[in-house]
Amino acid sequence: MAKFEECLQRLEKIVHELEKGDVPLETSLTLFEEGMNLSSACRKELEQAEGKVEILLRKNGKLQAEPFEA
Repeated sequence: MAKFEECLQRLEKIVHELEKGDVPLETSLTLFEEGMNLSSACRKELEQAEGKVEILLRKNGKLQAEPFEA
């Protein structure tokens, strides 16, 4: 799950850069677009993880792994 942490770390850097306010407009737009893509990727990974947890908890009250289809 290193990808999630890497995406989140990059997203935090982008937010920090944009909050400083000294980035040219074109660069700001590029950073914003990258940030939106990273946010979407993080959200997708969290939704998949949530689905896996629900499958584990739903299996007759016992923790049993089951294949997960996104």
